[in-house]
Amino acid sequence: MKAIQVEGDGLVWADFERPVCGPGELRIQVAASAINRADLLQRGGGYPPPPGASPIMGLECSGTVIELGEGVSSYAVGDEVCALLAGGGYAEEVVVPAGQVLQVPKGVACVDAAALPEVFATAYLNLYMEAALAPTERVIIHAGASGVGTAALQMLKHSNNPSFVTVGSQAKLEQCMALGAAGGSIRHEGSFLPAVQKWLEAEGAVGVDVILDPVGGQYLMDNLTALGLGGRLVLIGLMSGAVAEVNLGLLMMKRTRVIGSTLRARPIGEKALVMDGLRRDVWPKIESGDIAPVIEAKFPIEQTADAHALMVGNDTVGKILLTL
Repeated sequence: MKAIQVEGDGLVWADFERPVCGPGELRIQVAASAINRADLLQRGGGYPPPPGASPIMGLECSGTVIELGEGVSSYAVGDEVCALLAGGGYAEEVVVPAGQVLQVPKGVACVDAAALPEVFATAYLNLYMEAALAPTERVIIHAGASGVGTAALQMLKHSNNPSFVTVGSQAKLEQCMALGAAGGSIRHEGSFLPAVQKWLEAEGAVGVDVILDPVGGQYLMDNLTALGLGGRLVLIGLMSGAVAEVNLGLLMMKRTRVIGSTLRARPIGEKALVMDGLRRDVWPKIESGDIAPVIEAKFPIEQTADAHALMVGNDTVGKILLTL
């Protein structure tokens, strides 16, 4: 099979050893994959795949089942599916544990379904499982126009959770508001804290309940200040750095919980629980049209370098797909 491989500073679409389909796994003929920032880190050598995972980039894909491993009975050859991967998505074929696979939702094109697994799994895991978000609790979503952000905003709208976003431009803010955000701020205009405090005052609230943060470092103190009593800060990325000073007294007085979370290296069983949650709570809303994949652009997989460059530019909303 062919796959995208890193050669020096470039990317090449070249022959790669076909993976073996083992017990509990299935093989997918890939129709599309999608770019995540983790791919850019891996390409630069800063985010190696977990032990045993494919060295090929790509944390999600969609396509058609072409082989079933021993013990797999929940899918059939010919099914259109999408999958959460530990790696391997930038290829003609991928092998994945059956628990990390979902049927393509009715009404969604197979190619477009590649925009679903990683971002919806990340948002669902961290908001509803890690942070134990309850209806009516208020949420801040940093990088609201990202793939995870646009997924989270749509889910929050339907779970009755008012949300506030931080974004990079007025255009992105308007798109996030259209997806369900109730307020927001533009990061180039300074700290988000005054805007979120004004939003909370209008809502009659003292603090937010949950913050989903892929930024890290420079946002830490403003995050802790914005949280209310019993608030939860879920860190899912470190775009602004891994080191920051913290006021431990503030953590104690507010009974704040800071939760560090990653998805890629979790055991198969934990990932399967997340996918079960998506099947139960999110897929019906996608099939009804209430939630939809947000796609900025599609590139033939041979143009992966151009797709990466687009993501680096930080002007996108939602997902960038690689099609085969």
